[in-house]
Amino acid sequence: MKQLFSVIIVLLYGSLSAQKTPADFGYRHLKIDCKNDVADVIIQSKKGEENKKKPMLFWCQGSLPQPVLKYDEKGIYGTFPFNPDDFLTTYHLVIVGKPGVPVISDVKKLERDYTYRDSQGKTPKQYSEHNHLDFYVQRNNVILQRLLSEKWISDEKVVVAGHSEGSGIAAKMASENKAVTHLIYSGGNPYGRILSIIAQSRFYDSDNNTIEYWKAVVDNKNDLTSEESDSFKTTYDFSVPVNETIEKLKKPVLITYGTKDWNAAYNDMFYVEAIRKEIKNITFIPFPGLEHNYFPVNEKMEPNHQIYNWENVGKEWVKWLTVN
Repeated sequence: MKQLFSVIIVLLYGSLSAQKTPADFGYRHLKIDCKNDVADVIIQSKKGEENKKKPMLFWCQGSLPQPVLKYDEKGIYGTFPFNPDDFLTTYHLVIVGKPGVPVISDVKKLERDYTYRDSQGKTPKQYSEHNHLDFYVQRNNVILQRLLSEKWISDEKVVVAGHSEGSGIAAKMASENKAVTHLIYSGGNPYGRILSIIAQSRFYDSDNNTIEYWKAVVDNKNDLTSEESDSFKTTYDFSVPVNETIEKLKKPVLITYGTKDWNAAYNDMFYVEAIRKEIKNITFIPFPGLEHNYFPVNEKMEPNHQIYNWENVGKEWVKWLTVN
């Protein structure tokens, strides 16, 4: 009897500690072949309306090798930075996992910044080799076209949105894929990532050879070698300006950013130029006093993480999408 009790305890513990799946939290999980990579695609829909035909909002993640879905004993962490409920009545939400990174993980298995490391404690090789603009754009456009063949996806409105690194991916997707009808570009630098890096170093008066680093990036712009930080190719690709690419788009474009972000001056410059050139299809919404992730900051540029503004940002997106 004692032996049987021990077996029951072991089985119970095993079931409680078992790896969760996206379905456990109400998400659909599709695996889609994309050349030499199998992409993990997560879809969130309004409960009971999973098969109702709706437009999609395709969300492009920012940087870092983090799983899409993260959870602990209390439940799932926020999958999207904005409140998905603001969008789910109208849209199916789509997000794609990072290459070489599990699509879902208990946070206990992750680093403090929620990044994933392989069994040797390193960034997965598959991630390092694919972590660049061209890969993400090509992969995402394959996935987008595949999803458009589903009966529950409408092609009348296809929104591609991204924040930070994801903004550059979204912009290039919108420029290359005619199926995309709307672009939301959030927290990016339309004149290139390297300028935001330099702006930050100038503020703290600690140049740290940033210009020399950029020279090395340009000299090795196809180098995918990476240990912990981005490869030279990653930095180079995301430092190529996209302002002219966005200007050429004829579809509605929304650009949002915090005025205390390192990229704020460059978004302001793009805003001024868009007015001068009388570009009517681009809307700019600056969020005063907020930094890169829409947190308020003090005079030292230290963010107050107690005040979360992403829900307000998402609501502004919904308003814009309603009239465009």
